[in-house]
Amino acid sequence: MATVTPAHDATVTAFRHAEPHVPPAPRSVEETGLAFLSLVELLTKILFLRGQLRLTELSAHIKLPASILEKLLGFMRTERLCEVVRRGGTDGDVDYQLTDAGRKRATGYLARNQYAGAAPVSLEAYAQAVARQSIGKMRVTRQDVIRGFQGVVVTPHVRDQFGAAMNSGRAIFLHGPAGSGKTFLAEHLRGLLHGNVAIPYAITVDDEIIQVFDPFVHKVVEASAPVGNALERKIPRDARWVECERPVAITGGELTLAMLDLEFDRSAGYYRAPPHLKANNGIVIIDDLGRQLVSPRELMNRWIVPLDRHRDYLTFHSGYKFMVPFDVVLIFSTNLKPADLADPAFMRRLGHKIYVGALTEDEYKAIFRQVCDELEIAYVETVFEHLLHNHHQRKQRPLLACYPRDLLGQVRDFARYEGAEAQLTMQAIDRAWDNYFIASRPEESVAPGPTSASSEH
Repeated sequence: MATVTPAHDATVTAFRHAEPHVPPAPRSVEETGLAFLSLVELLTKILFLRGQLRLTELSAHIKLPASILEKLLGFMRTERLCEVVRRGGTDGDVDYQLTDAGRKRATGYLARNQYAGAAPVSLEAYAQAVARQSIGKMRVTRQDVIRGFQGVVVTPHVRDQFGAAMNSGRAIFLHGPAGSGKTFLAEHLRGLLHGNVAIPYAITVDDEIIQVFDPFVHKVVEASAPVGNALERKIPRDARWVECERPVAITGGELTLAMLDLEFDRSAGYYRAPPHLKANNGIVIIDDLGRQLVSPRELMNRWIVPLDRHRDYLTFHSGYKFMVPFDVVLIFSTNLKPADLADPAFMRRLGHKIYVGALTEDEYKAIFRQVCDELEIAYVETVFEHLLHNHHQRKQRPLLACYPRDLLGQVRDFARYEGAEAQLTMQAIDRAWDNYFIASRPEESVAPGPTSASSEH
């Protein structure tokens, strides 16, 4: 890369302290951090796939300034790879298209890889950006947590544990019975994330392309009015980066070890980033830990080095291994016992272990009333007390966060079936309970065998 002039270096420094951390646009090929011929190859593929394009259209597609493209296209014209087709009488009324030699060259380029999107950024530039906008620098206060969990019924002690854990930048281990709301609460942690981040469309390593931007993980922030001082407002941003909210990647029982490495698209010839690389500067939720095809110990051992050193190692299909930043809050959620999942050495690496269990009666009632309002079922106190005392207490069923929605959903479903308005009655809640929980039937209790017992599972 070329040496940056002192004036430009001061500009970059000022820009880095602004929010968000989108870098300034490069002013030369050298400042892109990419090889000249690599950019020529990318331009050739774009023109081959899209046909005639104006300079402004090329700039919008490849996400580089027109001043840089003019130098690249000038070289391509000298090499007779492309030519100019005039639309009008001015210099701006021209299209660029490939020559026969250019189309032949493009065929060879596409045979190697078919990536023809935004110009990538270098791994070095990406690592610097991740460090600048590290989630470890983000601070979460009690007021942030209260706002983030507004309308969510959560035990104050658990809420405070989440707040402290999000300040640590370390992994979080959620455990407790199924249905206690672990996944629901974990997903609400996105509400505690603040400060937008810059995400590149793609990065390049050893002349290979890795696609990073994923619309399912990255929520683009709409363009807003310029902020900062006059110097910052005058600096055009590097369009190869997208301003996004801090990312959240969620994976569950489908997770395998292979998914934690690069995904090579053999037909396209380039790579897609694994979930934790896409989620840098954000959070990764591993839901239902212990339900994956791979053993929990193997899966958790995969994270030992990244959690300790804040970096990970990925491998190309050629065997080339390289280092990438690992800047995520990793959240494990499970309803299995912690001792059955990992050894003490690994558990020490998990910064915060949070148990999410049964609710108090007041918390349970609050959720029940919320769901009643949502499903437009009039709340009846006597029916709730009937549910509490004649079902939960008598049958020793804990007050878990999932039950109100599940039971009231059954009340609504039966009412719809009968063409009636859903009403909260003792008969309706009894039917919902019996339909929801698996209980032994009378004929099962007298089945032949050495013992006979009726129990609810």
